[in-house]
Amino acid sequence: MDVLLVEDDLDLVDALGRVLASRGFKPVCCADGHEALAWMRKRSFDAVILDLSLPGLDGLDVLQRMRDLGLRLPVLVVTARTSIGERVTGLTLGADDYLTKPFDTEELVARLRALMRRSQGIEDFRCGHLQLDMNQGLFLRSGRPLDIAPRESAMLRALITKPGRPVSKDDLYQAIFGDDASHQSDAIDLLAHRLRKRLAGSGAALLTMRGIGYLLVDELGHDSKDPA
Repeated sequence: MDVLLVEDDLDLVDALGRVLASRGFKPVCCADGHEALAWMRKRSFDAVILDLSLPGLDGLDVLQRMRDLGLRLPVLVVTARTSIGERVTGLTLGADDYLTKPFDTEELVARLRALMRRSQGIEDFRCGHLQLDMNQGLFLRSGRPLDIAPRESAMLRALITKPGRPVSKDDLYQAIFGDDASHQSDAIDLLAHRLRKRLAGSGAALLTMRGIGYLLVDELGHDSKDPA
């Protein structure tokens, strides 16, 4: 996931560059609007993080020029400017999201991933603070990887991808064990017991539907699909 980080605050560039690299992104950093456009002309990126107050060429001008060039990659604007007018202008020129400084790096990473998923037509599934990251194929709780065993993960995936619907034990068995018939019928109940412990504090609850199977519910009342 190649990201162009356009920011002239070198301390912020250093901090964000390290965070992005630790999350699997490959950031290219530049501090000038003209340099940013030059990078976009010679190399493909999956997204741009764009500050507005740049030397050489203002961020809004960079945004307009890249859209005029037909560059449709998602843009997350980060700025200390709080003017509603400038925000409206940025969105009108083609910004996909806005984040006002100072911001939490976890929120920036989450917003960036959401932009990239939307641009690729990929949706995540959510339940409470629990998220199935379809890009990485892993579960996150409050933005951090969930410590979960493979079979528990397979069961949770089968549940979270069917929001608001109970999943039968037969369907869960197939999702977890496939055609392997060597496991006892109570293996699903045992996995459900373990899974409930994993989900503690996540805002997602695993309910037993007697005679049917299991149902994953959002205790926080959110939609199960990515709200972004």
